[in-house]
Order: sequence, then C-alpha cells, then structure tokens
Amino acid sequence: MSQGGSIHWEEGGQNCSAVWHSENGIAAHKKVVIADDTFTADDAYRLACEGTAILWKGDFQNARQLLQALVRRIDKPSKKSKRAGKRVDKSTDVTPKKTAKDIFNQHRLIQSQRARILGMLLIQCNSDHTIPLRRAPDITQACSEAYGTVDHSYIVSLRELLGVISAHEWRKNGLPILADENGEPIYVHPHYGVFSPVRGEYIELVCSAPLPKSIDGASTAFDIGVGTGVLSIILAMRDVQEIVATDQDDRALTCAKENIALLGLGSQIDIVKANLFPAGKASLIVCNPPWVPARPSSLLEHAVYDPESQMLKGFLAGLKEHLLPQGEGWLILSDLAEHLELRSRQELLSWIEDAGLVVLERIDTKPKHPKAFDDSDSLHFARAAEITSLWRLQIHQKY
Repeated sequence: MSQGGSIHWEEGGQNCSAVWHSENGIAAHKKVVIADDTFTADDAYRLACEGTAILWKGDFQNARQLLQALVRRIDKPSKKSKRAGKRVDKSTDVTPKKTAKDIFNQHRLIQSQRARILGMLLIQCNSDHTIPLRRAPDITQACSEAYGTVDHSYIVSLRELLGVISAHEWRKNGLPILADENGEPIYVHPHYGVFSPVRGEYIELVCSAPLPKSIDGASTAFDIGVGTGVLSIILAMRDVQEIVATDQDDRALTCAKENIALLGLGSQIDIVKANLFPAGKASLIVCNPPWVPARPSSLLEHAVYDPESQMLKGFLAGLKEHLLPQGEGWLILSDLAEHLELRSRQELLSWIEDAGLVVLERIDTKPKHPKAFDDSDSLHFARAAEITSLWRLQIHQKY
C-alpha cells in the first residue's frame, strides 16, 4: 500500500492524525478542515480551490453528492468567462492560433487542476477497510484487492476510493473481449491499477491479422507488456502453442495470471517479470505500448503515456535480436500522437528503419469509442482523425 506521510487535523479540541494514502503519489495535505452534512458545496469548492483538504465526517452518500457538486462547479464555465468570450471581435482578434500541441498541453493542465480540486475531499478508513460513516458501503473486498492488508487507519481521497470500488466491479463482472467457437463471450477481469482493454478495435486487429509463416515451424510468441493478458489470450485462442508474456508491474502480472488461469490457458502462456523482452527468440512478438509520448501523472496513465516514447523505441530496437528468421513483430499503435504534434510519422518510420526492420503491412481501423464522436471534447479534432494500426514488421533482409 502506497503511503505518503500522515494527515493531521483538529477534532473536538484534540489533535488527530492518520496515515495518508495516495496511489498517485500526491503529498499529504497540510491544511485540513472537518466537514459534515451541514457543509455547503460552495464552501467546499472555495476551500478546495484554495488548497484546503476537507475530511468528511457526515453521511457517506452525502459526500458522494458533494463530490458531484464539485464536478458541476469545475465543469461549468463561469459567467465572467462567457461574457469575455462574447466580447471578442474576431475581425480584430490577433491572438496567435493555438497549435495542436498547445491544445493538448492545455487539456492536460485543466485535467490536472480538476483532479487536484476533486482530490481534496477525503475519507477516513479503518484498518479493516471499513468506513465509519453513516450509509457507507462495504468496501472491504474492494480495498483489500487494491491495497492489500493494512494494520492502521488511513485517509484517502473520496475520488480515489470510488475508483477502487469501480475497479472491483470491473474485476468481479469482467469485460467481454471476443467470442469462443460457440459464440459465447470470453471475459478478462481487470484488476485495480491495470488498464482495461476497452478499445475493442485493436483487439479485432490482433484477431484478424495473418500469422507469420514461421509459426508453422515454431509456434512461439512473446507478448510485451501483458497487462490483463488480453493479447496473449487471443494468440492462444488462435492456436499459438507457446507464449511468453512479460510486464514490469506486479499488479499486471497477477491480473494476467488470474485471467489466463480462469480460461485454462496456463499450459500455453508463461508469465515472466521482465523489462520488455524475455530470453530467447519467437516467431511472433506483439506489443501494444502506450500511445502518447508524455509523462503520466496518475497510476492508470502509465498505460496511456510513454515518456519520450521509451517503450515504443525499446520494443523496436530489440525486435531484431529476438525474432526468429521470417518472424514478425506486431506493433499496435494509434496515430493520435501525430495529430497532437507530439510525434511525427517520419520519426516512427525512422525508428523502424534504424532498428533494421521493414514494414510488411499496416492494417488500419477507425476508433469506435465514444470520445471519437464527442465534439465537446477539447481533443475532438485529433480523436476524430485518429487511426489505430497493426504494423507487421520483419527483420530487413540485409541483416
């Protein structure tokens, strides 16, 4: 369980403290006030914006409603900003046009500020993961799955706690990824902190791409960055006989092992803790790295943001040493970063060439997730143009 010092507050004339917990590494708040059901949303919003945390002591369901009230206040433009927008004379406006990268950076800044404000509403949990508040749900299993066993009371943001509860539901109910030969859905069960494979378009690419011919002689594959295990499961369902899946994250390794065991695929898939590649060579090596070259600021963002494209470049650079003759590397990658001006297509092609690889084929698909069709999203211009591709790569013949 991640800890970040202690939270201190005054209650009933006494000084109190508890362990502070933040999965995203946020430092323990210095200013803390006690709040209950008499606290107004306007007061909470003002304090949160000023950097004062609010330790909730009232009804749990009222705390959830307060959090929603904070969301509405953050997301609703102020009357002042609306009036300012109406006063702009576009014929004389000389404000420099923002680049795609500017818009992306502003979007991340707004999201960060939003998360900071919403993270100011705090809940105290007992050492057995119960919440000593009226109408509090039973979260013991959800928190045990996410945090493990603890021997102390701790304080966590309500926003993080709701994420833990939501992750428990995903884990319990599972996520359908494809159908078996009888048309019955096959599920994976994401764990807390492990990215859910909700983008079905890349799953369809891996299901339909032609397997390399070398599979006939050596039915082996590596899955780099296993996550929930979804790509390994697909390859096993496509009759690849020996699959080695790697990851550096312990939660991902545990999650993948559980999903593979539930489907009875343990004899085909071996899970190994490694940075990128395991030892040896394979006929097929697949990787779905984070798609955007930026620094993650939260736990789940590690599956979305790849600082300086480190994982992407590491995968490409290592393929030559780990592919069998006539084997293929499958790179699953969105071009969203290109539309955001964070990486160019020429950069990607140069990394492929420098790694001694050639492109056999690129199989493209359009995204189907709701954000691609949400024109109120500040990044809609990029999401609407996004293409997700499976790049079939092979070692250049000169090597």
